Amino acid sequence: MYWVVALFDEQTEQLIKDVWKELRDEDISYYIDEVKDGRPHLTLASYKELDKENYIRQMDIFYDDSESFGVTFNHVGTFLNYNTLFLSPTMTQELLDFHTDHHKHFETFSTEANKLYEPGQWIPHCTLANKLEADGLSKAFHYCVDRLGLTKGRVEEVGLIELAKQDGDTMEAPLIYSKKLK
Repeated sequence: MYWVVALFDEQTEQLIKDVWKELRDEDISYYIDEVKDGRPHLTLASYKELDKENYIRQMDIFYDDSESFGVTFNHVGTFLNYNTLFLSPTMTQELLDFHTDHHKHFETFSTEANKLYEPGQWIPHCTLANKLEADGLSKAFHYCVDRLGLTKGRVEEVGLIELAKQDGDTMEAPLIYSKKLK
């Protein structure tokens, strides 16, 4: 499995990591422990299989002149069938174009793509907690609503994550490529 992700500025990334840690400290969610060295992100695309060397070369070229852009998180939501709580950005034209342009450029890889991340299906989100029972989902929701409020940040980097190993509830999914945006 591979994920193409949009990564945030240091301050936004740290804020979300702090929430992950606080949810663990409050015995609500252990998401912070589920992905070794995980970074907060918005997933742009996901693939079962990938010619990663070719994909990385194309990412390097495609994102060479891309500029960073602002995001405003003002929604806390859930995926009902997955018991996942997430922070969702306001869908701006800039974010929509960034996502759509990615998929247009990389459409030759679409046979292995997860359809949930394609244009028209995509729900941009940054996971805060997952695998929650109903009570835990409620606690996580109230904690995050009280803790976060309106959050402004920037998408400053794109990356490619590869699932290296999964052992029970823990996985290693390192960032194997990243490119800073201008």
